[in-house]
Amino acid sequence: MSASTMQFKHVSYLWDEAKAASMAGDEVALLVYRSNLLGADLRLTNYGGGNTSCKAIAKDPLTGKETEVMWIKGSGGDLGSMKRTGLAALYVERLRSLKNVYRGIAHEDEMVELFNHCIYDLASKAPSIDTPLHGFLPFKHIDHLHPDAAIAIAAAKDGKKITQELFSGTIGWVEWQRPGFDLGLQLKQCLDENPGIRGIMLGSHGLFTWGDTAYESYINTLEVIERCAQYLEDNYGKKRPVFGGQKITSLPKEERIKKAASLAPVLRGFCSSQVKMIGHFTDDDRVLQFTNANDLERLAPLGTSCPDHFLRTKISPLVLNLQPAEDISDVKAVKEKLQPLFEAYRKMYAAYYDTCKHANSPAIRDANPVVILYPGVGMFTFAKDKQTARVAAEFYINAINVMRGAEAVSEYTSLPRQEAFNIEYWLLEEAKLQRMPKPKPLSGRVALITGSAGGIGKAIAKKFAEEGACIIINDINEERLNGTREEFTKIFGKDVISSTLLNVTDTATISSALEATCLAFGGVDIVINNAGISISKSIAEHTIEEWDRLYDILVKGQFLVSQKGVEVMRKQGFGGDIVNIVSKNAVVAGPNNPGYGSAKAAQAHLTRLMAAEVGADKIRVNTVNPDAVIADSNIWAGGWAEGRAKAYGITVAELPAYYAKRTLLNEIILPDDIANACFAFVGGLLNKSTGNALNVDGGVAMGFYR
Repeated sequence: MSASTMQFKHVSYLWDEAKAASMAGDEVALLVYRSNLLGADLRLTNYGGGNTSCKAIAKDPLTGKETEVMWIKGSGGDLGSMKRTGLAALYVERLRSLKNVYRGIAHEDEMVELFNHCIYDLASKAPSIDTPLHGFLPFKHIDHLHPDAAIAIAAAKDGKKITQELFSGTIGWVEWQRPGFDLGLQLKQCLDENPGIRGIMLGSHGLFTWGDTAYESYINTLEVIERCAQYLEDNYGKKRPVFGGQKITSLPKEERIKKAASLAPVLRGFCSSQVKMIGHFTDDDRVLQFTNANDLERLAPLGTSCPDHFLRTKISPLVLNLQPAEDISDVKAVKEKLQPLFEAYRKMYAAYYDTCKHANSPAIRDANPVVILYPGVGMFTFAKDKQTARVAAEFYINAINVMRGAEAVSEYTSLPRQEAFNIEYWLLEEAKLQRMPKPKPLSGRVALITGSAGGIGKAIAKKFAEEGACIIINDINEERLNGTREEFTKIFGKDVISSTLLNVTDTATISSALEATCLAFGGVDIVINNAGISISKSIAEHTIEEWDRLYDILVKGQFLVSQKGVEVMRKQGFGGDIVNIVSKNAVVAGPNNPGYGSAKAAQAHLTRLMAAEVGADKIRVNTVNPDAVIADSNIWAGGWAEGRAKAYGITVAELPAYYAKRTLLNEIILPDDIANACFAFVGGLLNKSTGNALNVDGGVAMGFYR
């Protein structure tokens, strides 16, 4: 079959001959190109999963002689986004000579450090555990992927027989074994015993394919996976209905979303009993087909097969005992119904650990579930950050695909519990976890800052994102909101930033914004009431419309947003922070300021009243009082600057210097200064402080609290 006529139904053929031709002669560049193409199709491999390599001749920097070098995806990399710097480069001869010092499967882990003696490029990435799996095979280009279609066959009870018949003996088979040096030797043995094969299936794990060129390897990989996928498709529903047929019906889309948003904070509270977790929700059709099926109760407890799936999704999911249309408005009743499920899951996980642990196993980790299935509604995943939670959902969908395929052609088999434990608590995996950077102060926390598309709110959002929080950017101005979201996404990535329109005077948009927050991240921990306007007029000139607008946005807006925020925080059950951006004008009386000043005073006292009420819920409510924040602040629009200049008998241009000179510190106040004050309240050092006010005004004696 020629490239020009080649058609694939189940995989994406993305090879660009002109682009590849521009890399002719550079095998490493072609490896990166091929890897990116393979990683771009999630049907071929999952995020961070799989491995690709090439072997080519290079000049030894010490001897100047030509030598064979293997370039391979480095530890922890992702094929879809990998660059040349993400590769490890090793001398092939040195790598293969490690057979001379290999002491057997009981000493597998010590071989990883010995890979360092084989490094060709000292600036390259650390070699992964899969390195010997590629090193002992003779082919110039090798792909090791985790395609759902292939794993479905690899995880089937009759997987070896199916593989033999499907490919007429041209694909070898190696039984499940944890990746490592010995598995590399087994792959070589399989090839030696079956010369001429085009690939090897790893039981419960994945697929190895190869070629003499980057293109040959790419095509071989696509053809094998296409054949597996077509075989599965030909058998869906043939033996029996998919997953035993449908048991329940999903709620309509809009109702699913509302139910998920309502329940997410409750689930987040249960899952955060040890560490604050970030949530993700999906109602993907593949998820619903699985959760709504007769076979759910049989298959879900089995867990996953591919080690990459298992590491991200834990031993098995938690299936909720809620009906799709069940009323979950009574939060106390819902918690009472769900609590035994979470307690049982934690006990199951502890028993799994105790039964399977070794003398040198790391301590038990968080026993809460990662994957939570709500039949008829969808799937929640919870992890230390949004990316990990989102990827866990992707991996469990991979696992669902595998189960569906395996059940269509045979019977699904998961990893034995001991093997699963040996992967999850592998000392090499533990070492990788220990090397992870320490969490930032706001890691695992979700912040909603009203009016965060500009000025002070934007500065607060940026500060919190830098300190590890997930951010819901919101504003009443859609154009400004879109611009800030785009800017922040470029800086912090799609998994940290979400956005929603929010009018703080409109209860419908407030509810929608909190629902969007719960769907995006599982709940909310920090609410910053920052949105505001300013009107500076004398009492004689002030209109009732202006008075109402000030009180609606500043006072009622703070009340309504806080009310919904407290509702979510109480569902979670682990407290939170509300910080209200008020003003020096809450305590300082000045001319031409009756509406704004009195509204700010109302905001300040509402802070104290709220702190007194919600302290029992471990929710802290505090005030930041800025003054004269001129730079990039919306407060100076709409005539406010002119009004204040008139009150002080100066020009608008003279305002910044005027405000600075009247402070004790003679400082101009910037949005970043307000952001730092908010962070001081929520960053962990003031966890036992509530009902307080922090002035950020450069020192205005009249504004001192008495």
